[in-house]
Amino acid sequence: MTSNTPYPPALDAGLETERLSQTIKDWSIANGLAVRPPPALVGQNQDPEGILAINAPVTLFPSPFPKSCFEEAKAIQTNYNELYARISQDEEFLGRLVQEVADGDDFIAKLWEIHLKVKEEGYVQNLSLGLFRSDYMVHQDGDHLQIKQVEFNTIASSFGGLSAQTSLLHQHLSKTEYPLLTTPIPPNTLNLPANTSAHSLAAGLHAAYEAYGPSILNHPTCILFIVQDGERNIFDQRHLEYSLQQSSIPVFRLPFSQLLTHTTLSPTPLRQLLYHLPHNPSQIFEVAVTYLRAGYGPNDYPAPSSWLARRRIETSNTIPCPTILTQLAGMKKVQQVLATPPGPSTLAKFIPDEEKSSALWRTFTNIYPLDSSSPAGREARRLATDPKECLKYVMKPQREGGGNNFYKGAIPEQLKKVPEEHWNSFILMELITPPAVQNTILRQGKLEKGGVICELGVYGTCLWDQKTGQVKHNEEAGYLLRTKGDQSEEGGVAAGFGCMDSVALV
Repeated sequence: MTSNTPYPPALDAGLETERLSQTIKDWSIANGLAVRPPPALVGQNQDPEGILAINAPVTLFPSPFPKSCFEEAKAIQTNYNELYARISQDEEFLGRLVQEVADGDDFIAKLWEIHLKVKEEGYVQNLSLGLFRSDYMVHQDGDHLQIKQVEFNTIASSFGGLSAQTSLLHQHLSKTEYPLLTTPIPPNTLNLPANTSAHSLAAGLHAAYEAYGPSILNHPTCILFIVQDGERNIFDQRHLEYSLQQSSIPVFRLPFSQLLTHTTLSPTPLRQLLYHLPHNPSQIFEVAVTYLRAGYGPNDYPAPSSWLARRRIETSNTIPCPTILTQLAGMKKVQQVLATPPGPSTLAKFIPDEEKSSALWRTFTNIYPLDSSSPAGREARRLATDPKECLKYVMKPQREGGGNNFYKGAIPEQLKKVPEEHWNSFILMELITPPAVQNTILRQGKLEKGGVICELGVYGTCLWDQKTGQVKHNEEAGYLLRTKGDQSEEGGVAAGFGCMDSVALV
């Protein structure tokens, strides 16, 4: 790819586009770049046997992405892993922030309540595992490009499985299809970096499994994936499972709603978490690692039994991914406190190495509290309620997953619905201005062509001891590129806003 060559190339609206689209459709299904169809597409209860799959939404071409920004994001991921591992160990720091948002956020308050109950009972597992993802957009300031962090995910950081497959798809097309286009892209023209996200995330789970060690109860040990009912993004998760199973590690999936039914705690001081196979309850596995792909939002806790299920994980000897404290470390409030003056001193508390903390600080954008007691909070309230000033911002609650944020003119309207004393459960973030990029998205068989915005996520895996602070495993673990139309504000693929993509470094 050269600066003089239009990219991506224009496609003939007929057979050329049809051929490329069909190749992507077939390759995606053949290689598990897929999701279960939404009920709206196939009709309610029209797939009772769970046999249908459709292509995950994906771009026809890998999107151009600045090489320097990509390399910077990957290079600092282990610093971010270390930062959030240390934040997770600081109960006093997290408790103070929870108290600031809890009055307006029952979900956060309930998570903290479960932590306190387990703390009173006594934690029996000191090891904690994080499968993290730090999300960025490229901010363009004149001719200067720099990565700015959108958010840091500490629970259910998804799409590592599909992201690796998307990279393979675009690499395949670069060898077989792009050279045949009317405006060809010769082989080896695009700089497409390898992406090991599925394997690397599985390696983090594997490290925790090995650290757990053999069962003292003489049960076989396993890794348990806790998932949502009716999970559509199942193939993304399966790629991680299959990678683990290649290492002969037993892996099972259990809906969060069925955890109390199919698990028990051993009657020993260590309270081992025991999984009873649903089809053969006498066959028992000791759960070495519990990987939560559910439990990140209020909808996963529809009944008191849901909270009992989360408490069972937390109170047992399994290595949780994540603990409640690690989940709370992913609050947007934490991100805001790190980025708001005196943010550098707060950051230095956790990362005293000046070179590391400076590298992290450079990725922060302007984020403000919405409290009424601090100067920054009062200024943010003014910005958020001003009809013109609010157009530069996004307002975020303490939530994971897409579809929860309020953008620009929707901010003052939302604040009118919220009691002022609860405004501090939100944070106000300055919008990032990305460079213009063109691409075409293939979504449910239809093409969406035009301007797009790309969001880079870098995965990290970290295993540490909550008691001693010792880090036993800390690795960067591949990347995710999500792309959305430039008129869309949200970017979550699972929430229906974005699509899968990969980078072509420029």
